[in-house]
Amino acid sequence: MVREAEPPDGGWGWMVVLSAFFQSALVFGVLRSFGVFFVEFVAAFEEQASRVSWIASIGIAVQQFGSPVGSALSTKFGPRPVVMTGGVLAALGMLLASFATSLTHLYLSIGLLSGSGWALTFAPTLACLSSYFSRRRSLATGLALTGVGLSSFAFAPLFQWLLSRYAWRGSLLLVSAISLHLVACGALLRPPSLAEDLAVGGPRAQLTSLLHHGPFLRYTVALTLINTGYFIPYLHLVAHLQDLDWDPLPAAFLLSVAAISDLVGRVASGWLGDAVPGPVTRLLMLWTTLTGVLLALFPIARAPTALVALAVAYGFTSGALAPLAFSVLPELVGTRRIYCGLGLLQMIESIGGLLGAPLSGYLRDVTGNYTASFVVAGAFLLSGSGVLITLPHFSCFSAATSRPQDLVTEALDTKVPLPKEGLEED
Repeated sequence: MVREAEPPDGGWGWMVVLSAFFQSALVFGVLRSFGVFFVEFVAAFEEQASRVSWIASIGIAVQQFGSPVGSALSTKFGPRPVVMTGGVLAALGMLLASFATSLTHLYLSIGLLSGSGWALTFAPTLACLSSYFSRRRSLATGLALTGVGLSSFAFAPLFQWLLSRYAWRGSLLLVSAISLHLVACGALLRPPSLAEDLAVGGPRAQLTSLLHHGPFLRYTVALTLINTGYFIPYLHLVAHLQDLDWDPLPAAFLLSVAAISDLVGRVASGWLGDAVPGPVTRLLMLWTTLTGVLLALFPIARAPTALVALAVAYGFTSGALAPLAFSVLPELVGTRRIYCGLGLLQMIESIGGLLGAPLSGYLRDVTGNYTASFVVAGAFLLSGSGVLITLPHFSCFSAATSRPQDLVTEALDTKVPLPKEGLEED
């Protein structure tokens, strides 16, 4: 295979975008719509909300904590067989969950097994996509992640309808069949062969250099804080609306409204990320701040009109921050280390995914409502915005420095035993 000097910014990369589109739908679309099952599990197992919340939290945490494994395997064997294997595991976990007789069974099947499958699919696919694009990376990432919004719009009412017809066990069987399509997504992956790949070094050298890189570590802290509160509406909004005497189907439909707005936000944000001069970090901070404020406003809204307006606004801003979160990473570590960087980032931010939903459920059990849950979730996102301000070139308005990845990539190229020469934050 002929080695190209730089990412092709197209070609087969658009097929990888298509694969990432369906893969994001089948992973995060399912996760976002899992709040529909939340109420059913509470009633079926007669458990507290905090204990049931661990199902989705374990799945999110395993998906993110296991991402370095998926990245390392993709570096050795390529992303195609790794993602296809992940699709089989994700479907198998949902299949076994339909036979569960306790929450522990759901922790192991959905949380551990399906979560492991998701870990093998998401990071390798996004890393493969990033290696195909440079100038249009934010747009390509935004288009790929619109699958989350479209599937959330479709899955929330679909799952609610399935529950009304087949109960939760039959519904999980059908979710298993849907998840098996991740295998087809993996079959489309074919990473480009770039000339720069020859000088990258092994996974251990990449990991060591990243652990000495200050901006990457601060960015990881920021996304961990954001991740702690990000998924709360998708897990507990339906239950919050039912506390306000909403019927289950209209409550699930409100998630679909947020999903439509989420889709628009992802595309708009991807286009803006490539079109607006300056580092992408500033746009990411803007969307994160707005998302945190909107989260804290959810308990205040009581009228249906106000809740719909909040859902639309929250869907747009939360969708807008998603593609930029992945577009900033290549600017910090360079495309050559994107597999290792994305895997390590996902592993560390899994702490937020693991603690966020149980903390929200615990606050619900203690206070009797979801007011504190949404306010605390918003506070986590605002804290993450504060950390983003500390990243290099955040306040630089020169078009010449709108993409600082060259400086950072040069820094990461320095040999690890000499960190003072090449691993400075600037």
